[in-house]
Amino acid sequence: MAQEKFYNFTAEETVKALNSNSDSGLDSQEAKRRQIEFGLNQLREKKGISPWNIFFEQFQNFIIWILIAAALVSGLLKEWVDALAIIAIVILNAILGFIQEYRAEKSLAALKKLSSPNSKVIRDGQHSVIPSVWLVPGDLIELEAGDYISADSRLLWTTANFSVQEASLTGESTAVTKTTFALKEGNIPLADRANMVYMGTAVAVGKARAVVVDTGMLTELGRIAGMVQEIRQEDTPLQKKLEEFGKWIVWLCFILVGVVFLLEWLRGGKIIDVFLTAVSLAVAAIPEGLPAVVTISLALGVHRMVKRNALIRKLPSVETLGCATVICTDKTGTLTKNEMTVQAVFSGGKLFEVSGIGYLPKGEFLFKQNKINPADYPDLNQALTCAVLCNGAELSLDNGSYKIFGDPTEGALLSVAGKASLWKEKLEKKFTFVDEIPFDSQRKKMTIIRSESGKLIAFIKGAPDILLNDCINIEEAAQVRKLSDADKINIQRINNELADRAMRVLAVAYKVLDEAPKKYEAEEIEKNLTFLGLFAMIDPPREEAKKAIQRCKTAGIRTVMITGDHKNTAVAIARQLGMYDQGSLALSGEELDILSDVQLYDQVEKIAVYARVSPEHKLRIVTAWRKRGEVVAMTGDGVNDAPAVKEADIGVAMGITGTDVTKEVSDMVITDDNFASIVAAVEEGRGIYDNIKKFVHYLLSCNTGEILVMFTSSLIGLPVPLLPIHILWVNLVTDGLPALALGVDPVNPNVMQRPPRNPHEKVVTKQRGLLMLAQGSFIAFCSLLAFVFVLYIEKGGIDRARTAAFIVLSCSQLFHAFNCRSMKESLFKLGIFTNKKLILANSVSFALQMAVVYVPFLQQVFKTEALGLFDWFLVIGISSFPLWAVEAWKALANRGVLPLSQT
Repeated sequence: MAQEKFYNFTAEETVKALNSNSDSGLDSQEAKRRQIEFGLNQLREKKGISPWNIFFEQFQNFIIWILIAAALVSGLLKEWVDALAIIAIVILNAILGFIQEYRAEKSLAALKKLSSPNSKVIRDGQHSVIPSVWLVPGDLIELEAGDYISADSRLLWTTANFSVQEASLTGESTAVTKTTFALKEGNIPLADRANMVYMGTAVAVGKARAVVVDTGMLTELGRIAGMVQEIRQEDTPLQKKLEEFGKWIVWLCFILVGVVFLLEWLRGGKIIDVFLTAVSLAVAAIPEGLPAVVTISLALGVHRMVKRNALIRKLPSVETLGCATVICTDKTGTLTKNEMTVQAVFSGGKLFEVSGIGYLPKGEFLFKQNKINPADYPDLNQALTCAVLCNGAELSLDNGSYKIFGDPTEGALLSVAGKASLWKEKLEKKFTFVDEIPFDSQRKKMTIIRSESGKLIAFIKGAPDILLNDCINIEEAAQVRKLSDADKINIQRINNELADRAMRVLAVAYKVLDEAPKKYEAEEIEKNLTFLGLFAMIDPPREEAKKAIQRCKTAGIRTVMITGDHKNTAVAIARQLGMYDQGSLALSGEELDILSDVQLYDQVEKIAVYARVSPEHKLRIVTAWRKRGEVVAMTGDGVNDAPAVKEADIGVAMGITGTDVTKEVSDMVITDDNFASIVAAVEEGRGIYDNIKKFVHYLLSCNTGEILVMFTSSLIGLPVPLLPIHILWVNLVTDGLPALALGVDPVNPNVMQRPPRNPHEKVVTKQRGLLMLAQGSFIAFCSLLAFVFVLYIEKGGIDRARTAAFIVLSCSQLFHAFNCRSMKESLFKLGIFTNKKLILANSVSFALQMAVVYVPFLQQVFKTEALGLFDWFLVIGISSFPLWAVEAWKALANRGVLPLSQT
């Protein structure tokens, strides 16, 4: 029945439309029939992906396919060491990816946890408790404080103070007071449907009876579940670029192999020898270690990010963070603490500012920017005392933090009183409870009557405009006098100023009762009052969020607020955070509905704040940004954020206040709910991508050297200088460890002072490609120089010459790893020892290389010979040429003599 707008119906019309009874509910037979018609009240779970499928998906990558093909060819040629080494790398890569992504498809199971397992229902006129999955449209349910609501329902009656905590569904930061009256005709935003309650929310205060109107997938929570299922996951920018890059390498490989094969065949070489040469060149061209190094580097980045309170759930998302251009963030609990805080108190004709954020009762009172002692201001003390004694909440210290039990607004009043050392437990001993007149939406007031030494006092709080009209006196300078028109004008002015700052304002007053009435009636008690003051509160922005948003601006990242809260509140918070500048726009959900997708696309860059939005609105906003080519990060904590979090390029969930469903669809979870941690993760993501470029540059320039060694030797008629096993060893072992060490190079301290990279930027740009070709050519030249010198000048034989070329190739690449730490800065400016892991990796790789040359068993496998002292001087001298050549280039480039790489 989701098409019906039951919030427009009266309670009687709703019951009639559902063919139910407001007293006895449905009969059992009708309930069974409806359960057959509508199904169980549960969320359907789309068939998930099995662990095996997740594992096999790791092999759906072009480079991986080529590596498997290379392993098969090696096996056919009985090169078992080569074949097993390649297969080992492929399987390692798959295992690492599987571990990170295993938990990616559990969102619906988490949504189910938000449904209450049992519900109090009236059927056949009898009260009973049934499993919530048995609820059907037309059932009467009874609700009380602490209950989770199990189905979307229309309220039939409530106690005067009935309110529901809907933050997880709507983003509303405070409990919403409910009513039973029919609302105006037309579409009303979810957050404003005051006569409805929804699955997945919880009763904060009071009791109510409601009739179920929608169950299962037809509920608002069910609609969100459906949207989450429909969103298709896309590859990250890095995945797309590596896929394209892998295809480019393979085509280049085929061309080179074809040319070499043709040259050797035309020179009269044996087919088998020609084929082996071609295979060795293919092995040189394909960077076997690249997928594993990328995966391991991302995994190491994940561990570093955990230390900065960011838990990555999907491995490729680490890199995506680095090119984020827009962060769409929820307000409640993300930019703010989701804890109402009193920031101003007006009493005795004075306006006091109050410091501190959240429920922690620590802060200072300021008057005209000077710190004061509240005990020295009796009017302030009276107002605070009244706020505590007209209060149904409890402020408790729980596991080292203060928590509120009850209404958050009342909790804020207890917190501000605690800052003045006024505690409810102590005051209630002096002022004993007598009776209460609960708050209701018509009176907009609440009264508690207490007794002090036999004297009855009514303490009242409520909406300022209503309460002020009931006051005839005002307390000022510890004296009670008549409330004048000038007083009223001044109080209204202060109230308006505070409201303009998007604060929620409450007034407090009291009345001394001459005698105890037979019955405490609001009409009698709540008139002829003495006005005490105003309390202004707001869910304030986090201090660290302000700094984080400024860092985003410096880094060229747009921040956009998307919230279910009211527009004026959202704009006020955005201004305080520095998100809402001159020329910025703010839209409500209703205003957004008027815009077509094309109009939203045209205006989206100007809109800094969206308020009173639904899950569909959030999806539209994220989609509009993505259509403009932006890389969007969406943060959120509530169920209402889940679809947009999943749709975004990088979905970010809050770890403490975040619902399970939002965490499960997210790419990253912020474990401390701190917006600043998101910015830290972006910084880490940029650093990781920089490092990916470093080791991609390193691997490919080294592979270019290997290709040119083989290609040039074939072209000029030299014997094959390297065997296939030599090239595989260099690619997987000698190259692999330094590449991993480059993957954990320290992040450049200026990484957040530059704009985001273009997500369409190629992994290897034209400029970087030319640089890699030049560096690879130099490595190839050095290797062939050693080969020719030993073979033709020293007359050392083919195995000794190959050993010299093998060592020069590996050692020159170890030296080259230091070059790749920066394309601009000299190694000596960076500091040789600032990446100790690279020094360790190079040392281990060099030791392994020595083992290949000197361990007898390995000499047989790799067909190497031990070198003499002179040979070693020659080899190390030639191997270090690439390092000194690049250092000389950087020095001249920084002086403007030569061009400097900007990649």
